Amino acid sequence: MTHAPGTARVWDCACGSGQASLDLAESFAQVVATDLSAAQLREAQAHPRIEYRVALAEESQLPAASQDLVTVAQALHWFDCERFYAEARRVLRPNGLLAVWSYSICTLESAAADALLQEFYANTAGPYWPPERRHVESGYQSLPFPQPELTVPEFAMQLRWSLDQLLGYLGSWSATSRYIKARGSDPLPALRAQLQAHWPAEDGRLGIMWPLKVRAALLNRS
Repeated sequence: MTHAPGTARVWDCACGSGQASLDLAESFAQVVATDLSAAQLREAQAHPRIEYRVALAEESQLPAASQDLVTVAQALHWFDCERFYAEARRVLRPNGLLAVWSYSICTLESAAADALLQEFYANTAGPYWPPERRHVESGYQSLPFPQPELTVPEFAMQLRWSLDQLLGYLGSWSATSRYIKARGSDPLPALRAQLQAHWPAEDGRLGIMWPLKVRAALLNRS
């Protein structure tokens, strides 16, 4: 976020339960974290520098020229992009930074376990993703974006997860829920049995990595 004109205020748009908001609070004096879902915001962790609000991405109710940074994590594909970009321009200070990012399927450090995960993603859950998923797959390159666009280095999230943590994550996918509703069965127990054979017995954790696709631009250039 070194391109932002300051570290006073950031708007984290479509924050969900606030995971990215907490990270932003480590670098910014004030975080306004908004989401359309009051239920999601009730799950967010309280923090003295974060204010959670229910608001539309296209109508934030924030003061004009009040934010150094506007961020969107894994939600841009649900917005009316042109209206959202207009709102971002309105609330950003001169040379304010807009940064959006997405991540698609993760990879596992075990080749055998990863092959099973990729098969589940593409062929088991695949038919049940909403059409907007294609924008996530493209790293948002299929969506319009303000120009000129900044060159952004590559990023990745890396963790070590137990098998239960991975299956909990897969169970949170909307595609998994749609599969269960459509077919009346849960595909995860069978996947657990397959993955178990390739999961380490020592500490019970495997390395997992999500490549982050980031797009950024400076708006309201002075």
